[in-house]
Amino acid sequence: MRVPSRQRGFTLLELLTVMTILALLATVGLAGYRHKTLVAREAVLKENLFQINHALEQYRADRGKYPATLNALRELGYLRDIPWDPMTRSRDTWVTEFEPPDPENPDSEVGIFRVRSGSADKSEDGVPYNEWQ
Repeated sequence: MRVPSRQRGFTLLELLTVMTILALLATVGLAGYRHKTLVAREAVLKENLFQINHALEQYRADRGKYPATLNALRELGYLRDIPWDPMTRSRDTWVTEFEPPDPENPDSEVGIFRVRSGSADKSEDGVPYNEWQ
């Protein structure tokens, strides 16, 4: 007659230890992932602001004035499309700043000379995104 051998397996303490270690690793990984995605979105915002503001300056250099709308940049080929604001995840939240009116010609049309993000959130260095240029 055979004596049944003891079944092999993990104890509850071993399982809890492994699950605790996995939970800690997942928490650290998730925090790192969120930080890296924020850094990437900030880099995209900087690039998009540069491209839009550069297109505004090109428009002014070509036409002698700033455009009245951002869509003029797209329609005339200065930009392929209006980029997304990565902080608000929208194309419609860009904050436009109009040039001051010409004191010699107060009836002249003023144009957009700068664009900023529509997000009031703060970056890692404490500066709100809507103050970036």
